[in-house]
Amino acid sequence: MSRFTILLNGPIRVTSRLKKQAEGSRVLAADGGLMHAEPLGLSVELWVGDFDTTSQQLATRYRAIPRRKFPTAKDKTDGELAADEAIRRGATSLLLVGSFGGQADHILGHFTLALKLARAGIATMLTSGDEEAHPILRGTTKLTLPKASRLSLVALSDLSGLTLRGTRWTLQEADVELGSTSTISNIATGPVEITLDSGYGLLIAYP
Repeated sequence: MSRFTILLNGPIRVTSRLKKQAEGSRVLAADGGLMHAEPLGLSVELWVGDFDTTSQQLATRYRAIPRRKFPTAKDKTDGELAADEAIRRGATSLLLVGSFGGQADHILGHFTLALKLARAGIATMLTSGDEEAHPILRGTTKLTLPKASRLSLVALSDLSGLTLRGTRWTLQEADVELGSTSTISNIATGPVEITLDSGYGLLIAYP
């Protein structure tokens, strides 16, 4: 598996869990997301974007990093452009760091981007250090979270045949309508296993 970390411009909290998740991966930065490289102890192989959120100080300090510059008037976010480049470089797994916080349109865009990538067979996770989002698709998804972590399964379509194990409140082959909040605010009691017959959503966790 070829693991890549994409550094986005949203806020992060540096934790041992986040460092471990990024450890050993190849790293690309999207515009101002490069600011997270040093706190996480990561070396960036390519800097992508239109650089509208990059400070002059950051640009000067990291001028030696290869860049791929795009016009401001473009049809993809810097984060998606970085993900595209990672896939061109052989990525089979993506960790999107700094993908929470900031503008709501960008957050929702990151969520749907993660779903798109997962449906294309690219294992994808979003994180800020405090929050994580995992695409949930048809089949079985297994997650390891610290015990007592709060988690919510957000249905982004009608879900059918949903089985949820390793949580305080479990489900067995349940149907959940789009817009239902019945799967919000659960608690991990051990390894979490989600099985789904059809539909898709996001598992948002607070490890």
